[in-house]
Amino acid sequence: MNSLISRPKVWGTLALSLLLVACSKDKDIEPPAELVDFPATLQVDRVWNVSLGGGEPELRVGLSPASDGERVYAASRDGDVVAIDPNSGSVLWRSRTRAQLAGGPGAGAGAVALGTTNGDVILLDAQTGERKWQVPVGGEVLAAPAISAEVVAVRTVAGVLLGLSTADGRQLWREDQQIPRLTLRGTGAPLIVDSTVVCGFDNGRVVAVDLRSGDILWDQLVAPARGRTELERLVDIDSAIKISGADLFVVSFQGKAAMLALDTGQAWWSRDISSHRGLDLDEDRMFVAGAEGAVIALARRSGTELWRQEGLRLRRLSAPAVIGSHVVVGDFEGYLHWLDVTDGRFAARVRAGDRLSNPPLVVGGTVIVQDDQGRVSAFRPRS
Repeated sequence: MNSLISRPKVWGTLALSLLLVACSKDKDIEPPAELVDFPATLQVDRVWNVSLGGGEPELRVGLSPASDGERVYAASRDGDVVAIDPNSGSVLWRSRTRAQLAGGPGAGAGAVALGTTNGDVILLDAQTGERKWQVPVGGEVLAAPAISAEVVAVRTVAGVLLGLSTADGRQLWREDQQIPRLTLRGTGAPLIVDSTVVCGFDNGRVVAVDLRSGDILWDQLVAPARGRTELERLVDIDSAIKISGADLFVVSFQGKAAMLALDTGQAWWSRDISSHRGLDLDEDRMFVAGAEGAVIALARRSGTELWRQEGLRLRRLSAPAVIGSHVVVGDFEGYLHWLDVTDGRFAARVRAGDRLSNPPLVVGGTVIVQDDQGRVSAFRPRS
């Protein structure tokens, strides 16, 4: 587990795993699983890479590539933002914001949005990289903003979900959630679906608000806090929510994986699973990167566990990403692991670079990752 923890306005400086070890000094420290050889059933090629620099391996910022379907956008900790041709890796434009970037990019509606450590949101033109506006939002932004033609939805570390005008950045509405005294370092990214904004919070709740007015449509507690200590009661929803049709899928740390109805928030099923990294979907399955390094496949309609791959235990995995008949996860040594979606068997392994903390991005038949040193790489399986 490599997320940092925080108290209000003061970020912790120790990894959660170190705190857990400190609580039980008599126990042996289990090392990460060693990688073992396997017969590869898939060939994967690196097709391009772009180095942004500005890496902050100790800070764990929420910077990972995004796409609007035409370009890939990526950002560095020290303020550079680039648009990349996903096929060739050519840099189409570079914007030097000179800001300490911490969340994003988010892409859509002809714009690219980013959040900063100092609590600003920056909106760039997706075609040129020109800055449209920059506004303060009162808290560090560690997740990609979501963008529609009218509203930019932003989540801050203070438990605030904001709707900003896409045109000029003025605040349109605000939703505050009470957050626990102790939380993981990270926030769930908001997601815009039609006229609804959905977001998870550190108190284990998922909230849906009206995109234009900010009125709450529903508020569902997914992961009730349990235990006597603050550590035991951590139930942060720090990873991206996924939506497919009328269904919403979510997972929390020390809590549950669940399927909710998008229109009402009603829980159709839930299952005890801990993850602060995230999930992805194919037509039949939900894939979760567990907090202790297991990759778990659940049946989408019932939540029944289909398989569990334990070969990456304690390797501090990224969120999974589905590409074709495989699910891909990154780890703390910079490896990308390709697993068969039907049974979890290893199919391929490639080295991307440094630690891969943030989710892989799938664009067409290509997997794009950004390591913690700011290197963006694209990998493509051979047909």
